[in-house]
Amino acid sequence: MPEYETFDYDVLVIGAGGAGLRAAIEASAAGVRVGLVCKSLLGKAHTVMAEGGIAAALANVDERDNWKVHFADTMRGGQYVNQWRMAELHAKEAPDRVRELEAWGAVFDRTKDGRILQRHFGGHKYPRLAHVGDRTGLEMIRTLQDHGVHKGIHVHMEHTILSLLKDGDRVIGAFGYERERGRFKIFRAKAVVLATGGIGRAYKITSNSWEYTGDGHALAYEAGAELIDMEFIQFHPTGMVWPPSVMGILVTEGVRGEGGILTNKDGKRFMFDEIPEAYRAHTADNEEEGWRYCQGHKDARRPPELLTRDHVSRCIVREIKEGRGSSHGGVFLDISWIKSKIPNSAEHIKRKLPSMHHQFKQLADIDITEQPMEVGPTTHYIMGGVRVDPDTQMSRVPGLFAAGECAAGINGANRLGGNSLSDLLVFGKRAGEFSAQFAKQNSFGEIRNDQIDSAAREALAPFDRGDGENPYQIQKDLQELMQDNVGIVRTESEMQYALGQLQQLKQRANHAAVTGNREYNPGWHTTIDLNNLLTVSEAITRAAVERKESRGAQFREDYPEKHEPFSKVNTIILKARDGSMQIRLEPLPEIPDYLKQVIEENR
Repeated sequence: MPEYETFDYDVLVIGAGGAGLRAAIEASAAGVRVGLVCKSLLGKAHTVMAEGGIAAALANVDERDNWKVHFADTMRGGQYVNQWRMAELHAKEAPDRVRELEAWGAVFDRTKDGRILQRHFGGHKYPRLAHVGDRTGLEMIRTLQDHGVHKGIHVHMEHTILSLLKDGDRVIGAFGYERERGRFKIFRAKAVVLATGGIGRAYKITSNSWEYTGDGHALAYEAGAELIDMEFIQFHPTGMVWPPSVMGILVTEGVRGEGGILTNKDGKRFMFDEIPEAYRAHTADNEEEGWRYCQGHKDARRPPELLTRDHVSRCIVREIKEGRGSSHGGVFLDISWIKSKIPNSAEHIKRKLPSMHHQFKQLADIDITEQPMEVGPTTHYIMGGVRVDPDTQMSRVPGLFAAGECAAGINGANRLGGNSLSDLLVFGKRAGEFSAQFAKQNSFGEIRNDQIDSAAREALAPFDRGDGENPYQIQKDLQELMQDNVGIVRTESEMQYALGQLQQLKQRANHAAVTGNREYNPGWHTTIDLNNLLTVSEAITRAAVERKESRGAQFREDYPEKHEPFSKVNTIILKARDGSMQIRLEPLPEIPDYLKQVIEENR
């Protein structure tokens, strides 16, 4: 085996978004040596695209808010298939994590008396999202990087991890390569934290950046960890529809939180047509009350545009399918209408939504202070991921931890907007804390040459296939397959077709070829991403087939109702000894009585 450059760390963090940076900071603070590997440049993490805010029950705008209400909202939004302990920890610890971020230099919008301002978001009973205009994720990354740079964390930018290394059952490091030059590297570690984000690039229309190819999900699965809740894919209701070059780019829910309304081509505000019974008591039944809610009136109920994302997405799809959509296949999101309600509305919109104003003006030549936006659902977030211990964030594989979007449990069947950023902070901290503890209690493992040699051979195989297929075409076909057959509305026949096609795509991927050499070769990077995308696509599809009901983000046209037995189980996916993907249903942990009472009191 050739001699590869080798790095030794107590804790290796893979991914440099909010969860990865927070984990690295916490592990470093515990006094261990930390390495941080990221697929793109530091600061380019997809977390910067999170615009609306950080959900935390600070009670700065409405004193009635507290962790119990936040917990109950999160469980209701997740249709009660959440891991209750994660939801509890998240609701209790999020306020401290936000205040900590503020102490580290985050510049939040302020109330008149100087406290952190909070805005309304879908599914939250009270205004709960601490925000920085509509650039909250960017401010989070800036703050974490500024704080982390003083911690002595060793950063490896533009590196891709190919496989996790194991000694027996335990993870002891990772093998990867430098994307620019193509050179392989070995990362020895006593503990590994996965913080690689989501899987959006498995779909044709997505808000996710190019890095989101399910790397952490696939690495964990191949290492023997379990994946849960993979059927639950969140389609954000509002992505850009026009022009085609920007299709899917996120339009923050903050637009609706500030008073934006959804209309069809006839100008009708269609969200009033279908309000779920579970939310009826908290949802306005007229336009005036909805506007008063967005203005902060405590006696008003939320507008229907601020119902959960799965519901809003399905309502938009209904309007489009029934011929009431916009000319480009979406609907209209209108914030400009508030000029009839407040003076100087244009300046108000630019101040509250600066990124949205800039985005539409630059990319679509639309002034959102005067014109409605054309929007439609876009693949946004996966609730499913690596199964972890709620307190420590360690997977079922010793030494392997996960946090953020590539971990699972807190969100259940559907994530509330804003919970993702507080999730990154709460569980990123916990992953860093407990991975450092694990590292202190364990020594380096023994890396086998055959593991390294096998991973290197597999990675370089595309260069030996002179007459193979173009990897970009395979990825395009995969994205269209998932978009058309395992999307917002699902049926057994379409998903079984997708499973058959996925096996064919795997065969094609095994024969994908690239030309040139390892330096500056994006085609080669795509062949490597393909394996991860195919793994997560199969997991999503198998889990969606297994859950024969509609719940949260999973909507089955052939099983349109909730089915009680599925309210008490998770779908668990793992790799069998023969290499096949296995799935089983497992009972959810019982919610303790004191939390059942919290839920009942906050219905």
